[in-house]
Amino acid sequence: MEAAKANGPKKEQNQRPVIPGPTNPMVTPLLSDFYQFTMAYSYWKAAKHNERAVFDLYFRKNPFGGEYTIFAGLEECIRFIANFKFTAEEIAFIRASLPKTCEDGFYDYLRGIDCSDVEVHAVPEGSVAFPKVPLLIVEGPIAVVQLLETPILNLINYASLVSTNAARHRFVAGKSKLLLEFGLRRAQGPDGGIGASKYSYIGGFDATSNVEAGRLFGIPLRGTHSHAFVSSFMSPDEIVEKSLKSHDGSSTCEDFVSLAQTWLSKIKRSHSLHGIFGETNQSELAAFTSYALAFPNSFLALVDTYDVMRSGIPNFCAVALALNDLGYKAVGIRLDSGDLAYLSCEARKFFRTIEKELRVPDFGKMSITASNDLNEETLDALNKQGHEVDAFGIGTYLVTCYAQAALGCVFKLVEINNQPRIKLSEDVSKVSIPCRKRCFRLYGKEGYPLVDIMTGENEPPPKVSERILCRHPFSESKRAYVVPQRVEELLKCFWPGSTDKAREELPPLKDIRDRCIKQLELMRSDHMRRLNPTPYKVSVSAKLYDFIHFLWLNEAPVGELQ
Repeated sequence: MEAAKANGPKKEQNQRPVIPGPTNPMVTPLLSDFYQFTMAYSYWKAAKHNERAVFDLYFRKNPFGGEYTIFAGLEECIRFIANFKFTAEEIAFIRASLPKTCEDGFYDYLRGIDCSDVEVHAVPEGSVAFPKVPLLIVEGPIAVVQLLETPILNLINYASLVSTNAARHRFVAGKSKLLLEFGLRRAQGPDGGIGASKYSYIGGFDATSNVEAGRLFGIPLRGTHSHAFVSSFMSPDEIVEKSLKSHDGSSTCEDFVSLAQTWLSKIKRSHSLHGIFGETNQSELAAFTSYALAFPNSFLALVDTYDVMRSGIPNFCAVALALNDLGYKAVGIRLDSGDLAYLSCEARKFFRTIEKELRVPDFGKMSITASNDLNEETLDALNKQGHEVDAFGIGTYLVTCYAQAALGCVFKLVEINNQPRIKLSEDVSKVSIPCRKRCFRLYGKEGYPLVDIMTGENEPPPKVSERILCRHPFSESKRAYVVPQRVEELLKCFWPGSTDKAREELPPLKDIRDRCIKQLELMRSDHMRRLNPTPYKVSVSAKLYDFIHFLWLNEAPVGELQ
């Protein structure tokens, strides 16, 4: 994957900054379902292709058994829309794929289209979102908008699912813990790996092991070494270059290997640590020493290759104390197997004992990182058991969204030629909410969001301190009056097409991440809990409720009994 190149702040003729193309070069107008092209031809053949249509993109149910979703993927959608144009090669492929009876004029039409007549209003990326409320409203010529449907759904479904998964892991881990995304090797291909790194960061993770994601998006990188590095050493004799300059450069230790071995002997003679370990694995000590010589400022060791408490921890401490003699401060350890709660507590005790007995300031605060197929459930169990882990490296269950395969966003026509349209179903949850809408979040006196409400486009918006009736879209008995203390309009214009509407700028990734964290902090705790969270209310205005049910009755076929 390569980032689209943007050489400086170019401007369009209307002085808007040029938006670079999609991060992934595979995101083209052909990244679509074949039926989008058969429909486009049918629209064109019927002379309907330029009819003005409005589509809502939304989801019907929150993922992972929760009551919130993090909206992500908007920037990549806008990059795609801003650069939407068929190449001659792409048109030739479509021509070869459609029946030969399709007229040449259709391909001339495809050659000339772009998104200059499309408008996109969206919830800002990183926002907390809820079912039925549009994440995007896309308006434009119906054939063009249908061609956007599949790629936009592709760019939003996975991104929002991963961001939500990351946010849930962050909530369980707590604010103070460092969360590291380690999922590249288990992700569904290169695109899944890159996307997972980006959207885990939005959801609250602090860093990634994915170097390419770090390059593309500026996400901090973290990583140490593997078990292979440790087991590749046979003895300390393999270390050829043994010298290490002190941190301030004022002196040089000519034999750092011997210094580490001296400290290991001192630890073994320690009264409080006597009997905890015997002879440690010398090849492991050699590996740690070699790694410290390479990275004296950021020494973090994987300590479970042979035995955590009998070998890994003492060997690590010996090398860390040798570094301390030269003015360096080791970072800590990583645990990748075993009883993480028990081992982290025992390791912390070991560090504190060394701090006390050997008088090494802050040694007891050494960082402990845990990995090994962690997920929400394991984090929750560790919290209940009690642990001393400072950072969690999470991979498979995060990036694959193991607990739920897909979010299930849909893209539904709600208006054409200013005529509202509705999609009906025997499953009430699949009934769409018709017409062009505005969406608002109403906040209560304690600062928490109370309800999201959708209104018709031309209705007066809710006002602060003014009572408004909020109705469930489909259930007659579910309704409540709300007196909002703050009203936030959710949808903003991110792509105005050729209109003179102001366009929201695409914020940096760090700002999107900050928005996600701040929005989650505003949520009431009962909406956020892992098990049996309180459902968040999504409603419509009384006027929109009446219109939905009028249109429903008008469009539903009337049966006849015989």
